[in-house]
Amino acid sequence: MPVNLPSPIAAELLPIKGLRIGVAEAGIRKANRKDLTLFLMDPDASVAAVFTKNRFCAAPILVCREHLGAPGSVRALLVNTGNANAGTGADGLQRARRTCESLGLLLGVPGQAVLPFSTGVIMEPLPVERIEAGLPAAIADLRADNWLRAAQGIMTTDTVPKAFSAQAQVGGKTVRVTGVSKGAGMIRPNMATMLGFIATDACVDQSVMQQLCRDLADGSFNRVTVDGDTSTNDSLVLVATNRAGNKPVANLDSADGQALRLALQGVARRLAHAIVRDGEGATKFITVTVEGGATQQECLLVASAIAHSPLVKTAFFASDPNLGRILAAVGYAGIGDLEQGGIELFLDDVHVATRGGRHPAYQEADGQRVMRQSEITVRVQLGRGTASETLWTCDLSHDYVSINADYRS
Repeated sequence: MPVNLPSPIAAELLPIKGLRIGVAEAGIRKANRKDLTLFLMDPDASVAAVFTKNRFCAAPILVCREHLGAPGSVRALLVNTGNANAGTGADGLQRARRTCESLGLLLGVPGQAVLPFSTGVIMEPLPVERIEAGLPAAIADLRADNWLRAAQGIMTTDTVPKAFSAQAQVGGKTVRVTGVSKGAGMIRPNMATMLGFIATDACVDQSVMQQLCRDLADGSFNRVTVDGDTSTNDSLVLVATNRAGNKPVANLDSADGQALRLALQGVARRLAHAIVRDGEGATKFITVTVEGGATQQECLLVASAIAHSPLVKTAFFASDPNLGRILAAVGYAGIGDLEQGGIELFLDDVHVATRGGRHPAYQEADGQRVMRQSEITVRVQLGRGTASETLWTCDLSHDYVSINADYRS
């Protein structure tokens, strides 16, 4: 069960003017499940994306990069689940391009106006014929209020769909933001560790879209980890349909730019948190904050060492305050001149360690009290400066092993 994560309610997800969504059952890997999702944008929408840094990236990632660099606007996003089309070589590229061409013919747009996305099992041929057969049903299903079905249609090992909305005032106009994501395993911050699609009806100059998308990833999806594995298919797409009537945002540091970024980041961060809350086998949602670093990078090193540690994560699952494991992770994080005498460690409101050693007032019963909670904050002070960073992670349970052992069966 996910950690304090209710299923979204369709009526609370705001339609985005200029964008429609269709979902179909194509039987890509399993029968009778939503596995093909189409996002169709009106002409002149602005689109940006960031992708996995995994060098063994999937075929659709390579095709997306090609199409984003080609002339003309992006008109459609096509997402399949059940098959990652990764580790498939030249044949996988051909199949990804064929899905774009087939959809383009049905929509009357060039194939390069389509961005393909895949998620699922690696090293299996993409069943392109099933996708093509499902396209007419996805087109027939196109509706502005299909966000919940989209969230359902992109799921793999997720136990609940992930979707959120927000509104903001930008240039005197009310603008809407809605986003969906999928992800529960193979999650590590190294771009945008999942599939995520966020749209707004705000008018945004194309010149700032890529920076805005990167900022969203860095403030949300690049700050979560479930198991330390970076996927071959990670993608985050930002769409601005330019229908809200505001003056186009061309400066992200302006008042309008900050208002828009705040709304977008709010949705992105809730989606990222939802991935951790729904982490495979997760029973705890853990916030790791590192303060007092000389740089943000060294704070991130320490937070990542804690959040990725199997020993730390299994201790949280067991509700065992074996907190020396956290101090060990701080020590091996990679700060060569770290002075252990400057380290302070807190578990929620409990001061566990001071000056690198056990706090005189710390009682194991206090640690156990916090460790039994479903939401826990670990706070480390390095005593080296004023920088800080925060990551979000989960525990590591028996169910994580079972889910991944049985994934292909």
